[in-house]
Amino acid sequence: MSDSLLALADAVSPVSIHAVCTRTLADRLSQLGQGAADWATLQGYKAAAGTVLVLPGDAERPQAVLFGVPETGQGTGQETGQGTGLGDTFAAGALVAALPAGDYCLAEGFPDPERAALGFALSSYRFTRYRSAEARPLPRLVIADGDMLARLRRIGAGVALARDLINTPSNDMGPAELAEAAVGLFARHGGTAEVIVGDDLLKQGFPMIHAVGRASNRAPRLIDCRWGEAAHPKVTLVGKGVVFDTGGLDIKPSSSMLLMKKDMGGAANVLGLAAMIMDAGLPIRLRVLIPAVENAISGSAFRPGDILPSRKGLSVEIGNTDAEGRLVLADALALADEEEPDLIVDMATLTGAARVALGPDLPPVYTDDEDLALALAAKAEAENDPLWRLPLWQPYMKYLDSKIADINHVNTSGAGYAGSITAALFLSRFVEKAKAWAHFDIFAWTPIERPGKPTGGEAQGIRALFALLQERYPGIK
Repeated sequence: MSDSLLALADAVSPVSIHAVCTRTLADRLSQLGQGAADWATLQGYKAAAGTVLVLPGDAERPQAVLFGVPETGQGTGQETGQGTGLGDTFAAGALVAALPAGDYCLAEGFPDPERAALGFALSSYRFTRYRSAEARPLPRLVIADGDMLARLRRIGAGVALARDLINTPSNDMGPAELAEAAVGLFARHGGTAEVIVGDDLLKQGFPMIHAVGRASNRAPRLIDCRWGEAAHPKVTLVGKGVVFDTGGLDIKPSSSMLLMKKDMGGAANVLGLAAMIMDAGLPIRLRVLIPAVENAISGSAFRPGDILPSRKGLSVEIGNTDAEGRLVLADALALADEEEPDLIVDMATLTGAARVALGPDLPPVYTDDEDLALALAAKAEAENDPLWRLPLWQPYMKYLDSKIADINHVNTSGAGYAGSITAALFLSRFVEKAKAWAHFDIFAWTPIERPGKPTGGEAQGIRALFALLQERYPGIK
């Protein structure tokens, strides 16, 4: 999303976008004049929810725009002076594809204008890095409220950063490029960063990150970024940064590799969230840890049946090299936990089991902190950023038993049960000192386009998390 797609009100009067439903359509058309009514009749416009009608004006610009919303009592049930509600919070994103280039504004009485504007902004995202043809000019939404504009740009920029990183193919988004993006982001906000590369990972106590990434000719690394005052509450974000996953020696079929550029989606999402936090100036001591690796195949690749040491001191039996993400996360989580932060959040494109259970749009979240779980659920609903809590079901820990090591990193039952839960349980063994911990098993991809969510790399859970952090640690509104 470009900042140019949202702007403060200026001297040029923007075209008004009016929310209408079947009950209010006639009244609105009478206010707009007989020509508008005749045009709506000619077009057969009935104000069905989500539909758009551009009313012709002069040669330079439309007269107005009508946008259909549900009748009162349908959809969200939100009410305005017109008795309409948006239904889908981001439904107004449909306007981006329907409107010609130009300046527009939401008319008075438009339901939930900030959410509608956010839907518009998120739908305006385009990934054009590799396209030689010039993109179609997009409409611009004019926002009269400067504070609202700042909030929308903050959220839009964080989401766009996550999407850009995920959408970039792996030949241009290796461990080094991911590190460059993280270091640059923190430098722009006055933060600091350290990157541990290659064999230095062994010297500094990150054997599983090294083992997963050593087969690639692009050296593995641990990215460690900090921002904020040391006296503030510590919040640490950990993101899985597997820039491409072949599956290792347990190689994936080719069809399963097609989207593996997005296997660093956890890292992309924590960086998008970090961008929001720093831009808002939240009073926290922020730390971001990203184990950045490529799970490749060579003579030095780690093998099924290997026993790996970990930073935590636990020995880990390798049950499947295609479950590499939890290994690199475990070393990073152990490091994060050593500081005893107020909150650790990890985000990872971790399991196909999560997608089988909940689909691509509803990431599971795991935590044993009841207050945190309730707060996340409330913010997920309020921000239209879906999450669903799944249990850290301790009886399933037995599925990770190993006869020769402290733990196996995959389900050893032979039945493949509870894949997402057992992955979360494995990670839980590496967190014990933090006051609270939450694990997000995200998909980081939108397979079917809809308002607010273009097809491609996606930010999941970070708007809900940002709202929660803002509430806990108020900064700039």
